[in-house]
Amino acid sequence: MKTAAILLATLGLTVAGVAAASERLSDVDYLKANRCRGLAAGMGVTDTASLDALIKQEGRSRIEVVYQKGIEEMQRGKRDGGKTDGRERYTAELNGPCTAFLGGGKETAAAR
Repeated sequence: MKTAAILLATLGLTVAGVAAASERLSDVDYLKANRCRGLAAGMGVTDTASLDALIKQEGRSRIEVVYQKGIEEMQRGKRDGGKTDGRERYTAELNGPCTAFLGGGKETAAAR
């Protein structure tokens, strides 16, 4: 009886772990979200609270290399967003793919 209870508890934790892992952004989406945050900062967008929260939460579970690359992407996005040449392209990126991250996080980003 104890063995069955332990087996069921282990199975339940495993299923819960798989469900939690599927809600996590992929490393690529995490890097895209960081770039979007940088673009928003470079272009003067002030309403980035949901994006900041997403990056903060998702950054906690990243390996150091991906986390550092995220910081680099944010800096590159900020630099690009501040440029005058190519402004249309960066605006299109911010208003296109970045809206998934600016608007609501994981569910919206996964639906792209």
